[in-house]
Amino acid sequence: MTHWISANWPAPARVYAGTTLRTGGVSQGVFSSLNLATHVDDTLAHVLANRARVKHELALPTDPVWLNQTHTAHVVCADKISQLTEADASYTQKKQCVCAVLTADCLPILLCDTQGNSVAAVHAGWRGLAEGILSKAVQRFHDSSQVIAWLGPAISQKHFEVGEDVYQAFVAQQPQASKAFVSVSGTNKWMADIYLLARLQLNAAGIEQVYGGDFCTYADAEHFYSYRRDGKQSGRMASLIWKASAKH
Repeated sequence: MTHWISANWPAPARVYAGTTLRTGGVSQGVFSSLNLATHVDDTLAHVLANRARVKHELALPTDPVWLNQTHTAHVVCADKISQLTEADASYTQKKQCVCAVLTADCLPILLCDTQGNSVAAVHAGWRGLAEGILSKAVQRFHDSSQVIAWLGPAISQKHFEVGEDVYQAFVAQQPQASKAFVSVSGTNKWMADIYLLARLQLNAAGIEQVYGGDFCTYADAEHFYSYRRDGKQSGRMASLIWKASAKH
């Protein structure tokens, strides 16, 4: 699929992972064109057509397990839910079960163990990170030292301004998180590096192998949706991970 970024990490061959681009779909106007979110006032038929296109072009074994994301630290087992569930991360050990999260500036984080037995997808906005969603997701794996992570497209520090409350929330929990913030002169605002915040938390959870983190959704309007750039009428990309029965 040309409208897709494959995760660049040393995952086992049967693990497939990556993020869709905003291109290659049928949505119109501000949602152009591969919007995969049903909650942003895009035409539902277009969203469903886009989802069908992604399933076909990526040869997904099943429909992705979509979540009702609300910036929480809730983590669910993807193969145990049968309806839209409020959560911001899912995991599975089941083959051909597709974990999925939707983003448009927040950080999508994909996880798998080095044996390819378990996979997970995490929607990590600053609220979810501050509430510990990463440590909770990592706890679903048997041995964190055998887990690798890929950081998908998110907003870069240059464009991610936050308030003093966000700075304090992170530094109070992890003093070294101060390295992820640059003060905006003359204000009580900070420019936050969400990629570094995630790396620090992953390292603290025992994960040393962290890949990705080299995109900016805000700066690259051609390839990515961005809520900060475009406002409420912004589509969403999907980050997906699954393990196949065999390499396809």
